[in-house]
Amino acid sequence: MARLLGVEIPNDKRIEASLPYIYGIGRKTSVKILEEAGVDPNIRTGELSDEQLGRIAGAITNGKLMIEGDLRREIQGNLKRLTSINSYRGYRHRRGLPVRGQRTSTNARTRKGKRKTVGVVRK
Repeated sequence: MARLLGVEIPNDKRIEASLPYIYGIGRKTSVKILEEAGVDPNIRTGELSDEQLGRIAGAITNGKLMIEGDLRREIQGNLKRLTSINSYRGYRHRRGLPVRGQRTSTNARTRKGKRKTVGVVRK
């Protein structure tokens, strides 16, 4: 596996499809990066030379893209800020409920977790 900016990316896939393995880079961004670096998007990752890998890494760093740890830290900081100022969104994050206005009477199982049945206790 090729190593690019501290991330292992698969050798057997096209470089265009391998770059999104880096957190913060999607398909469209990978196409822009390859265009800027002057690398053919159809070439396999394992066939890339060290010089081409260096140009790709340079295009990512010169593009001021936030990736991997920095991006995760930024997102975590945003969530921490929302919860600390007690905003509605922060409250929803804290409780593990849907944040963007979805209904919760049914559905929302991904955020709420497994169903907990609440029964009536009789004498």
